[in-house]
Amino acid sequence: MVATSSSVGSGAAGAAIFADSESRRYRYFEPRAKRATHYEDVTVDVQPDPERYLIQDWIISFPDGRGAYEKNSTKAQSSNWHAFRAPDQEWERTHYQRQSRIEVMVQAVIANGRKSGAQLAFDAAWGKTLQKHLGAWKHAEFGLGCALMQAQRGGYTQMINNATLTNSSYKLRLSQDITLYLAEIGMDIAGWDDEAGKTAWLEDPMWQGTREAVETIMGTEDYLEQYFAINLVFEPLVGELFRSGFLMQFGAANNDFMTPSVIAAAEGDYERNLANAIDLIWLLANDEKFGAANRTLFQSWVKKHGALADKAARQLQPIWSKPHSKPISFEEARAVSEERFAKILGEVSLSR
Repeated sequence: MVATSSSVGSGAAGAAIFADSESRRYRYFEPRAKRATHYEDVTVDVQPDPERYLIQDWIISFPDGRGAYEKNSTKAQSSNWHAFRAPDQEWERTHYQRQSRIEVMVQAVIANGRKSGAQLAFDAAWGKTLQKHLGAWKHAEFGLGCALMQAQRGGYTQMINNATLTNSSYKLRLSQDITLYLAEIGMDIAGWDDEAGKTAWLEDPMWQGTREAVETIMGTEDYLEQYFAINLVFEPLVGELFRSGFLMQFGAANNDFMTPSVIAAAEGDYERNLANAIDLIWLLANDEKFGAANRTLFQSWVKKHGALADKAARQLQPIWSKPHSKPISFEEARAVSEERFAKILGEVSLSR
């Protein structure tokens, strides 16, 4: 059992006996398995908490006396915020390594594609679709990345912050990848307009529902609501719908192998982010003390952000008619996203 500020009257070295006090290994937390993983060693309790080890209270606090982190940064409640462990077990070094591998892959796809003239084989209508609509989508990814960057500051533990921050990093990387990809293939396609995507994002009616959904998430003050809305609501109903249900499906049918390869990395990112989000929300939804209240709160978030995501998805429907070759209809893609959404909610004891 760990020592707390109420059980020890001194912060001096040796004032308390912890698990492994006589060991040369540092382990002052309860690992999820029999042995602590490297991820746990470098993550758990790195962010201080006066209720666990800071006997002298917060080392740094705001001028009004508030501590560096507060539990009321979210309306959700937990009996133990420190119980969460990210299933992907990603921390600083492993994150940089994975991001680097993805970037090498993406750049290789683009370089090899351009070298072989693959972009010149695109169906003409498909090229215009990428210019406008993939160009617009990068702004959605950037907005979600910025929202998660803001959200990570509110997380009460390093484990929650890590999962949120890596989520943000993946979003911002994808936005950058799309920007560079379109700029590179645009150099080889006559009449290419680098501003078409931005104009569509700001002005095209097809994208205004998505803008509203993204900007609502960005303006939300509850960090956990932002994390929840992005991974459990917006991503399955809009993100996967556009990436998997449109770009990945339509690429090869319109003589484009490059775009699906660039976007495929984002689908892998989402699987990791979704696993992390489900694990955290499940813990809160099934908390012995606060589970019922949390489920009621989460249902309100599903209703709020689900309505915005539905509106966004419906407004994107005309994009499915733009390319010449149409391997899948909007209705088919939408049915897949709805089924996915229902399964995700079921994982955390919620419903539509």
